[in-house]
Amino acid sequence: MRLAEWLIEDGIGETRALLVEGEQVLAARLHWPGELVAGTRVSGKLTAKLKGTRRGVALLDGGIEALVDHLPPEATEGQTLPLVITRAALAERGRLKRAQARVAGAESPEKPASLADGRKVHRFPAGLWEDVWQAASSGSLDIPGGEILVSVTPAMTLVDIDGIGAPREVALAAVPAIARALTWFDLGGNIGVDFPTLAAKTDRRAVDEALEAALADWPHERTAMNGFGFVQLVARLEGPSLLHRFAASRTGMCARLALRVAERTEGHGAVLELRVHPALKAKLKPQWLDELARRIGRAVRIETDPGLALEAPSAQIVDA
Repeated sequence: MRLAEWLIEDGIGETRALLVEGEQVLAARLHWPGELVAGTRVSGKLTAKLKGTRRGVALLDGGIEALVDHLPPEATEGQTLPLVITRAALAERGRLKRAQARVAGAESPEKPASLADGRKVHRFPAGLWEDVWQAASSGSLDIPGGEILVSVTPAMTLVDIDGIGAPREVALAAVPAIARALTWFDLGGNIGVDFPTLAAKTDRRAVDEALEAALADWPHERTAMNGFGFVQLVARLEGPSLLHRFAASRTGMCARLALRVAERTEGHGAVLELRVHPALKAKLKPQWLDELARRIGRAVRIETDPGLALEAPSAQIVDA
């Protein structure tokens, strides 16, 4: 049996990673160039100390601000400190959560949360990234007789279960999909799961045990199901999940998908014609299109079609 391994695909405007075992995707990650990832060592000028706490705000190179925790008592405003990023910045609707950092210590060297530890491939096996991308785009995964719906809010990520059948059976059927969503979507932080209400303690215990087994390899803390069917999960959050990216920049996600579709198009001809929704055209940066032309060895022509969904670009190779 083939062991699980990370496969890395260097896309245009993003780097994608899939943890694959055989033909099954176990987890996914996504990185956009220029982002500070957890584990990166930086230096920052302490611009403010929050009174009564060991926290402050530091200005990093490039004008980026980060919240700094566990400041030493002797730290003073204006001082330049060696820092380690503990969580990347998070874009949310209408606001940007600053990156988080702590003062770096020589006794505990950090390694950036890199995607480069896997095996680079020219293309993922057919369909794998598409399955993850479509699931994250819709925020849903199918279960027998229904689906789970996953959405991000400023407070937490919420998982809702919608299914037909006895509440216990629906809840148990949802557990494997919940486990898959956590790793496919690269979720962390506070996560609330709203199971169907189960009146019997034995039913709640059965779901708790199934969830414990399904999440045995996923580092987290978890509450037992309460009488209303709610379970809270808490896991380390190091950066934006795929769901955060869709919530904050759906057109950006779709523009990068369009470039991937274009790069994978095969045929004979001098020009690649990429057809997208008009809203995506402005998101296709000139340097991205130049890189696309370089990779495929053809001129690139962008056509817009308001009848296309953002998530449904098309590409073909033509003579002119």
